[in-house]
Amino acid sequence: MEYDIIIVGGGIVGLATALKIKEQQADLKLLILEKEPSLAHHQTGNNSGVIHSGLYYKPGSLKAINCREGYQKLIAFCDQHEIPYDLCGKIVVATSEEQVPLMHNLHERGIANGLEGMKILNAQELKEYEPNVAGVAGIFVPQTGIVDYKQVCLKYADIITETGGHIHLNEKVTDIKEKSGKCYVETDKHSYTSKLLVNCAGLYSDKIAKMTQPEIDLKIIPFRGEYYKLSAEKTNMVKNLIYPVPDPNFPFLGVHFTRMMKGGVEAGPNAVLAFGRESYKKMQINLGELLETLTFKGFQVVASKFWKTGMGEMYRSFSKSAFTKALQALMPSIQEKDLVAGGAGIRAQACKKDGSLVDDFLIYETKQVVNVCNAPSPAATASLAIGETIAAKVLQKI
Repeated sequence: MEYDIIIVGGGIVGLATALKIKEQQADLKLLILEKEPSLAHHQTGNNSGVIHSGLYYKPGSLKAINCREGYQKLIAFCDQHEIPYDLCGKIVVATSEEQVPLMHNLHERGIANGLEGMKILNAQELKEYEPNVAGVAGIFVPQTGIVDYKQVCLKYADIITETGGHIHLNEKVTDIKEKSGKCYVETDKHSYTSKLLVNCAGLYSDKIAKMTQPEIDLKIIPFRGEYYKLSAEKTNMVKNLIYPVPDPNFPFLGVHFTRMMKGGVEAGPNAVLAFGRESYKKMQINLGELLETLTFKGFQVVASKFWKTGMGEMYRSFSKSAFTKALQALMPSIQEKDLVAGGAGIRAQACKKDGSLVDDFLIYETKQVVNVCNAPSPAATASLAIGETIAAKVLQKI
């Protein structure tokens, strides 16, 4: 079977890319290959559903640019297609005087990234927004919100198929070769050829990329983020989204409280090494993938640098009381009995051999292939902007 474009991966970035390609050139024969039985099965479907404002990202970075552009496009898309969302706002809390300078740095980043209406709050003003929060200062960010990204993805998919695109579920790519100006794609079911291929395989993006670019210096390290939910009688304790001031030396945002579109409040996530790229349960082990991670020089560098943080995260994974204590830094009145076990997600963190963690969106290209090798948060918020960027690269090649 022959196509103009094949996209590997049915998460939000792959779907947004397909959508933007079809918007600009509807006559192209396009196929999305997804190995799972449903779209948005992994990172997209297991994230916290936050519409990010762009507060955290280095001004001028791809994250910052795509987040701001993607934010506007996402809101417009949801309005157009009647997908519910809630711009409930976010509080970033400095829990100690030492965090206040970092908080002000965040505020300055937000201004540089075009955020409007932010407010610096003192301890008393914090209580007006979140009566149960303990902090010495904070920032209110009105642009932050929540949405069900699975709903967004399903609407993307509807539009793609309505404009002639094909989506194959339960079909895993096993090999890709570039030859004579074409891509030859093998799956566990069929063989395909295409003029171009886009790799949006998320947790397996490095493995797909190395089928055509084996020299790439990159390994995906899977980090599991585990959540608790607030018991039903405690959900009214959280009015907005509540985040700590993040540790600038660590690539994750810290445990926080998130209101959900389907109701309720999630608390978390932590960030622990997953023992496999799809190991959502604590003791679920993929031995081959775990050995790949542990023997990768880049991971060994990261582990030696962050071992104390990593041990603390692992302890919180197995100790509900320790997890509760981390949440109590933001909200002291939360008790262990108020937390109900929730779900988990896995984040694909790209890492290089020297131990550097890739912090921004990362794309590698050959003549016939575009490899999206790192699409971390805020990729869901930024999906339409990222999709537009990738679509432009693809259409230029075709």
